[in-house]
Amino acid sequence: MSILKAFTDTHPDRGVAELARELGLHKTTVFRLLAALEHEGMIARTESAGVYRLGPEAIVLGAQALRSNDLRTAAHAELVALAETCGETTSLEVLVSDDEVLILDEILSRHLLGSTPSIGWRGPAHATSTGKVLLAAERYDGPDAARPRAASLARLVKVTPRTITSAARLERELQTIWKQGYATANEELEPGLVAVGAPVRNHERRVVAALSIAGPNTRLSPARIPDLAVLVRRAAERVSQHLGCPPVPGAATQLRKPVRPIAASASPSESRTRR
Repeated sequence: MSILKAFTDTHPDRGVAELARELGLHKTTVFRLLAALEHEGMIARTESAGVYRLGPEAIVLGAQALRSNDLRTAAHAELVALAETCGETTSLEVLVSDDEVLILDEILSRHLLGSTPSIGWRGPAHATSTGKVLLAAERYDGPDAARPRAASLARLVKVTPRTITSAARLERELQTIWKQGYATANEELEPGLVAVGAPVRNHERRVVAALSIAGPNTRLSPARIPDLAVLVRRAAERVSQHLGCPPVPGAATQLRKPVRPIAASASPSESRTRR
């Protein structure tokens, strides 16, 4: 396994002596292991004598891993753990049109009473934390990302008195969201509902979904938002790694550790916690 992992984007071709030196193994051992891997198609020799690279079976195995590791499967355990940690409803959502998000998976808050899961629910992207994260990614996650969604900002429906309906204001907020790595929606989808969302990336480091924490403003107070942002960003990064996204160097040190208890006591009235 160490030999297979030694082949990287920066070092796609490796020689026996180089591998032996890097892995601390005898050249005879490396040669024998390479021969076994080559026999199974995991390693292939190049035209240069004594130089190897990953073989066709490694490609097949990687493709199978990607096919079997879909978004919902990759995120479900993290959603459960996140809900247990913060005590609020957590969800996995994707952008399904120019202006709507879809809930793929959801774990309900332990405080929520008399409500049903919202899996399959679609809602206005500009009024949700996850939607704003995904809209920001459409604009800033690549040189041409802004073009497909530019027109959608002209159709900003007012859902609550606090919903952003100005395209210019939303554009400024999307810029801030992309820089800070998370988004908030403060009573923009439902009165009393607050949510915090963070991006999920695939093996190409492209944003493909978003995770969120949501609950009533009686529990998700402004003072609690920074701690929840740390939690949801870390969970989203772990899901991204499940999808094959390489960890960003130094990312963990950029997130402040929570300094207050994350769980909050139940409030007298509960709000349905869609993002």
